[in-house]
Amino acid sequence: MHWFTILANDVPDSAELRAAHRDAHRERIERLADQGRVLTAGPLPVDPERPGSGLTGSLIIASFADMDEARRWAEADPFQHGGVYESIEVRHYRPIFGASG
Repeated sequence: MHWFTILANDVPDSAELRAAHRDAHRERIERLADQGRVLTAGPLPVDPERPGSGLTGSLIIASFADMDEARRWAEADPFQHGGVYESIEVRHYRPIFGASG
């Protein structure tokens, strides 16, 4: 298994779309986490000092067998199919510091 970052950027004004697909999105990440394959995952806030200011995307660092599996998993995300994400970038990641470094 190898680590990958999944950086997803939201469409403008994504709050309603996020709310509509949030449960399915989270459940999917939780299933991967239950397998010990998630290093971290969470939303990217517009302003972390102002809750409710909105979100600009998501970051997930997780392990997959290869780039193809990581891309397929990212493209199957409910936020992708629900129109939340404008773009998704999947890249190899090598942890040096922290829990998996």
